[in-house]
Amino acid sequence: MATITANPPRVGLPGLLKHRAVHKLLLLALAAAILVPLANARWASGTWPSALTVDFSEPLAKTSDWIIDNRDSHPLFLYFFGHVSNVVVIAVRAVYLTFLAVGWAGVTALGALVAWRVAGVKLALGTAAAFLACGLLGMWVPTMQTAALMVAAVLASVVVGVLLGLAAGLSDRMDRVLRPVLDTMQVLPAFAYLLPVVLIFGIGVPAAVLATVIYAAPPMARLTSLGLRGADKEVLEAVESLGSTARQRLLTARIPLARKELLLGLNQTIMMALSMAVIAAVIGAGGLGDRVYQALASVDVGAALAAGIPIVLLAVVLDRVTCAAGEKLGAEPEPHSGRGWLIALAGVVAVAVAGRLAGRLDWPDSWVVAIAEPVNRAVDWMTAHLYSGVPVIGGTADWAGHFTTWVLDPVRDGLQALPWWAVLLIVAALAWVIGTWRTALTAVLAMAAIGVLGVWKPSLDTLSQVLAAVAVTLVVGFAVGIAAARSDRLERALRPVLDVFQTMPQFVYLIPVVALFGVGRAPAVAAAIVYALPAVVRITTQGLRQVDPAALESSSSLGATSWQQLRQVQLPLARPALLLAVNQGLVLVLAVVVIGGLVGGGALGYDVVFGLAQGDLATGLVAGGAIVCLGLMLDRVTQPTERRAKKGA
Repeated sequence: MATITANPPRVGLPGLLKHRAVHKLLLLALAAAILVPLANARWASGTWPSALTVDFSEPLAKTSDWIIDNRDSHPLFLYFFGHVSNVVVIAVRAVYLTFLAVGWAGVTALGALVAWRVAGVKLALGTAAAFLACGLLGMWVPTMQTAALMVAAVLASVVVGVLLGLAAGLSDRMDRVLRPVLDTMQVLPAFAYLLPVVLIFGIGVPAAVLATVIYAAPPMARLTSLGLRGADKEVLEAVESLGSTARQRLLTARIPLARKELLLGLNQTIMMALSMAVIAAVIGAGGLGDRVYQALASVDVGAALAAGIPIVLLAVVLDRVTCAAGEKLGAEPEPHSGRGWLIALAGVVAVAVAGRLAGRLDWPDSWVVAIAEPVNRAVDWMTAHLYSGVPVIGGTADWAGHFTTWVLDPVRDGLQALPWWAVLLIVAALAWVIGTWRTALTAVLAMAAIGVLGVWKPSLDTLSQVLAAVAVTLVVGFAVGIAAARSDRLERALRPVLDVFQTMPQFVYLIPVVALFGVGRAPAVAAAIVYALPAVVRITTQGLRQVDPAALESSSSLGATSWQQLRQVQLPLARPALLLAVNQGLVLVLAVVVIGGLVGGGALGYDVVFGLAQGDLATGLVAGGAIVCLGLMLDRVTQPTERRAKKGA
């Protein structure tokens, strides 16, 4: 059968001018032609003008001094913050002593039996193996310390998140007020708000728990609000027609309909709380995080891995259990399920009592398997043979040097050489082309706020590292995600690897990264890539797998090859997921900026770490605020805004 091909119509200048994006760029060019000469005459080109900079160091220094002077005498600290601190300490200590009283056998049995009742025998065996592995690595007591801290932090995060989510879900005004607050809580680097928390509560468990709550509560709040707002309108109308009050509608309809979102919020809160375990150790949290942090200080990869593995195991087990519980929601309850829970509880009590009678509450030292020495030997071999000893292609040190010279330096120098108004114009153009004028205004104001804070050059340095890391992350992530979407076997093989990479504390893989690449901006970028890559791979794979099978069958029936299906059907239909992958890659890379500051990344990350180490509230908070502004700007220029029907941008 002959195929008839027609030449596509040429798009002339009149047709091009009718394009909405061209309209936006022409309007922006007209505004720039008027405003740029005025700005150049008033403040000149080049870097951000000092006349538009506001010095926040003096008021922040005064605030810091006032807190230090009044922490032991002011009623606010004595009768509010003091009571909060005492409650946190009592709660964490009570949970920890309970774990010790139950013993390692009782805790293992409790975890396995809960997993069995929720998800079946397979996950129960995996949970028991995870707890036993924590003991075999010699980390039973630190694991219980971390678990006690996480229980208290997660409970507090859930309470705070649910309350904020209820407020946002039931009130449009509160939703508008809380949205930027939650954005700031989630984007602000943990190191930036560790300093004010430490100033108020001092070094120790209360500061660690409250810093974790600040970081882990937003997902619970967002998903609670989403669940309440997404409740079936017909069900709500039916309940209201029965004469129920607003409180009754909330308790009997809205919250039950939002159960899946609430459980997903719990899952995300647990994951984010565990990711804070190491960072919280910087301010005295103890547990596994402290072991990892101490190993980082002594460059002991084996000890860091021995403490990092239990964090990963806890995260994977809790993720699987909460996901399984979410899948069971709405299903018919099993017969005699209540009796099953009673039998499981009786079994836990019997195991705990047997352990106490046998005097086996603590994990036996003779059962510990030391992995630190062989791991360190392997790392030493890799460093000796890969750092500079690879013939022809060069070692990892050469790669890091070339990446810095050919990529990082040109991007940084190019950004810093641009006039400040040119940077704002580029941001405005990118944000407006894919969104609305409000999107562009928000992005420009966020970028301008960085200049007002007085950290223009360091911010552009950080931006260059973020852009380089995101570029590599997207190239590798899209390639691996496409391959996983087209192969079930590869996806199954990648899943545990991605779980480990996504839950392993950044401090753990920071040590081998430094050993292989040295100190500088290149290892900071490498750490960011390792952290952001799993999310990009997962989102890409899921987006491609959710493409309508009918569209693939239709293209296949027309004789399209596998490559044509991917390029012309799957990728266009998965565009929202791919854009989300880009957005999440940017956000996650930015989240590692501070960690990169510890290994020579410099710029804003170093300023945040320096502010915490020196107790300099101004330096730490200003740099943290600049990172938030960068995150807000990058979010706006990577997420298209859907236009409402019959409304232009």
